Amino acid sequence: MVEFGNLISNLQSSLNFFLPELVLVITLLTLIVVDLLFRKIRFINAYVSIFGFVVSGLLLLFQTREGVGFLGSFVSDNFSFFFKIIILLTNILIVLMSFESKELIEKGGNLGEFYTFLVGMSFGMFLVTGATNLILIYLAIETMSISSYILSGYTKEIRRASEASLKYVIFGAISSGLMIYGISLLFGQTGTLNLYEIKNFLAINKVDTFPFFVSTMLILAGFAYKISAVPFHFWTPDVYEGAPITITAYLSVASKAAGFAALLRFLKLALSLHTETVDSIWTMVSSIDWTLVIAVLSVLTMTLGNIVALWQNNLKRLLAYSSIAHAGYILMGVAVLNDTGTASVLVYFFMYLLMNIGAFICVMLVSNEIGSEDIKDFEGLGYRSPLIATLFSVLLFSLIGLPPTAGFIAKFYIFAAVLDAGLIWLAVVGVINSVISLYYYVKIMRNMFIRGIDKDKSTIRVAPVNQIIVFILAALTLLFGIYFSPIINWANASASILVWK
Repeated sequence: MVEFGNLISNLQSSLNFFLPELVLVITLLTLIVVDLLFRKIRFINAYVSIFGFVVSGLLLLFQTREGVGFLGSFVSDNFSFFFKIIILLTNILIVLMSFESKELIEKGGNLGEFYTFLVGMSFGMFLVTGATNLILIYLAIETMSISSYILSGYTKEIRRASEASLKYVIFGAISSGLMIYGISLLFGQTGTLNLYEIKNFLAINKVDTFPFFVSTMLILAGFAYKISAVPFHFWTPDVYEGAPITITAYLSVASKAAGFAALLRFLKLALSLHTETVDSIWTMVSSIDWTLVIAVLSVLTMTLGNIVALWQNNLKRLLAYSSIAHAGYILMGVAVLNDTGTASVLVYFFMYLLMNIGAFICVMLVSNEIGSEDIKDFEGLGYRSPLIATLFSVLLFSLIGLPPTAGFIAKFYIFAAVLDAGLIWLAVVGVINSVISLYYYVKIMRNMFIRGIDKDKSTIRVAPVNQIIVFILAALTLLFGIYFSPIINWANASASILVWK
């Protein structure tokens, strides 16, 4: 038992590296009050939320990154810092997207609640990235999930949005039940919920392999649901298609980032011994071949995502399966089970943020004008809106992984980590899948620049501010495809997950 005095002291010291999360909580409460007082000012909550994200980001830059608090339930380290920056950048871009989203403006009614739920979801993601207690991880995932259920059906007047939200809730409830059941089984075997204490118990004591495998697989099912890994991907295409484009983009990056952060920390702290080696290879505590398990999951995820994407005609649905495929690529880095693989995952997420959010913004801007997300309706876009079509193509080239784009660097480091670990067969499957993805991405560009040339269509006019945002993202995609050393160095410095004694 912890004495009351020690508990208060621990809480006070823990707040020193919990300030960014506190800012998000304060921002959320402020948004509720502002929405009540200034309900007629449509975007005032957007500015308040951006201010909260910026302040939280500034506190992140100056906070202690080697701390353990809340009785060992939450940590602050460079690993969580990297993911929190990804989440904050995604949030700011999504808020900027919302200014020009016709779905939200015309069908979403008052937007104050939209930004409130967005901040609430961000708070849950922040908790997920630093949680080291299974119950806290579960509660954090539920915090972000509840907000995401509501946001996916925010435009409730649109039937497909309500359908998407309902499907999301049903699949979320199933995965939540699986995860909490797995947590209870693991607690029954080890007698603790702290990830580090679980590892210490497994290192000293022998547990039956089958129940341990079942419990960990059930927990991994919860993570797989958040990252859209097969076979827990069923919700993704329907939710991505039905939700507002802003939320689709948000789920494809920020939610996936939080899920991967929790997955990597669980594997590192609960299932691997702390060893001081040159490559920081993770020595797993159990006899289960986790590399093979995750590699098979990766192959299934990327293969299904790419193959099914070939048949999609709706761009949001296509990008949903593309997102599933990219989750498979990222799982390749996880399967390596060392710090090099973790660094490759971090690099991939940063590059993926730029190219994927940029692609969704392009889809939103065009959809606003033509009222459709069908690939066929994008015919002749290269002549109706040359700049947007060109920038969209650059982002698509990056999603394919072609040089000299950031997507090429992301895939290069993933494949390099896999080859360095001796998983040649996994790298071959990854390359084959990248070739498959080339078809459906090029199909979009074919429609924009080759088809529909002879049709008399009016020019699509996009606000200069939106063009600037897309231009910046596309430019950064090219820049980091050529000058990528700062991102690589940052990822390498953040790859070591904090292990305390």
